[in-house]
Amino acid sequence: MALFFPHRSLGRLALIAVFAWAIIGSAQAQNVPPRLFGSIEFIGGSLAALPQWVRVLDRIKGESAIYEACHRDINDCPFPAMAAWRAQIRGLEGLPRRRQMAELNRFLNRWTYRPDQENFDVEDYWATPMEFLDRSGDCEDYAIIKYVSLKALGFPVEKLRIVVVRDVLRDIAHAVLAVYIDNDILIMDSLFAGVLSHKFVTFYKPQYSVNEKTRWAHIMPMISRPSGNLGVSR
Repeated sequence: MALFFPHRSLGRLALIAVFAWAIIGSAQAQNVPPRLFGSIEFIGGSLAALPQWVRVLDRIKGESAIYEACHRDINDCPFPAMAAWRAQIRGLEGLPRRRQMAELNRFLNRWTYRPDQENFDVEDYWATPMEFLDRSGDCEDYAIIKYVSLKALGFPVEKLRIVVVRDVLRDIAHAVLAVYIDNDILIMDSLFAGVLSHKFVTFYKPQYSVNEKTRWAHIMPMISRPSGNLGVSR
């Protein structure tokens, strides 16, 4: 059956609306997860492509017995900052997950930012929670200890990702922790105390994300631009 519209432009708009609603309805029916910072993502191959992450995961595994002993008994904590970290986690047990994230983000953001060159005399170094608590660290180190902390609180690793982004405002690389929860993605960032939906953090372009099982590559979708020079600068 042919469709007839009395006005050609109105007909096109109606068709676009029909197709848009069909796509939205299909996505909702299939429970399609939200797209991180609006990006298109692709599952990568082996984690071996990210050696810094592989090394820090191995070191965290070696430290796990110390975390557990400190969690059980404050007297078994190797230094006060670690005792405070585990006390914070114990105090958050049983609370709603969003509150756990908010309290944890504020607590860990109290550590002073220190670049790798100053801290470890190397250009790039991914620190374990013990190293971070003892010496502080830079953006990915905040994300790593938040990842480990949420795991300790029972968050499934499938819902956690460390995300390396391009901060387009400062024109630098940055790292945050993304948490998939309630059909949203919440961002735990070392730059602000609040935990925000990725929809409101518009100045990050994700490059890759990773947890201990999978890595993803991200690209931003192309946005059509009007022809001609409009005098708009970046």
